[in-house]
Amino acid sequence: MDSSFWIVMAVVLALVVAGYAAVLLVRVFRARRLLLDAGVPLQSKALFWAAVVYTVSPVDLIPDPVYLDDVGVLLLALRALHSAAARSAADREELKG
Repeated sequence: MDSSFWIVMAVVLALVVAGYAAVLLVRVFRARRLLLDAGVPLQSKALFWAAVVYTVSPVDLIPDPVYLDDVGVLLLALRALHSAAARSAADREELKG
């Protein structure tokens, strides 16, 4: 395999990761309302903000321009925030019902 194959593969991988990062960015902006919700635990909100700080921080587990660790940390924080919000909504429904 020649070097042009590896260059093409690197570009394709970079585009896939960039696309996934764009999707996560949209999810981050949609998660803003969860951060204002009083029922979501402070721990989940703090985890989310720690992930955002890690994402923009120059210190990484995997050196940039490979953003896999940044995307992974942010994805885990978003999932934790969404699950905490779902638990909070379920708890509120139990109290109403």
